[in-house]
Amino acid sequence: QLVESGGDLVRPGGSLRLSCAASEIDLSNYLVRWFRTQPGKERELVGFIIPANSPVPAKTVYADAVKGRFTLSRDTTKNLVYLQMDSLKPEDTALYYCDVLNNRGQGTQVTVSS
Repeated sequence: QLVESGGDLVRPGGSLRLSCAASEIDLSNYLVRWFRTQPGKERELVGFIIPANSPVPAKTVYADAVKGRFTLSRDTTKNLVYLQMDSLKPEDTALYYCDVLNNRGQGTQVTVSS
């Protein structure tokens, strides 16, 4: 089971850190994707982080819309994946959720508004 947290209402230019927690799997062994959904729109892949022990040097990949503003990371001791979101824009407003092997959590709402 995946559980996201950290969503909130924030002003444009602000920051949030979202967390993805898992209770039954070791997230470090899996590729973890973050998606976001907005009413009336297709879901959007925000980015993904590859397994911690992968030999591939590029550990994270981001959508163009968030590149340079969002950062994915792992805390293997806590079995968490973080999505650090900086320089937030109103268009980042969405329900964000993490996904492992097409299993997702309920999501956490991010609202960017003045």
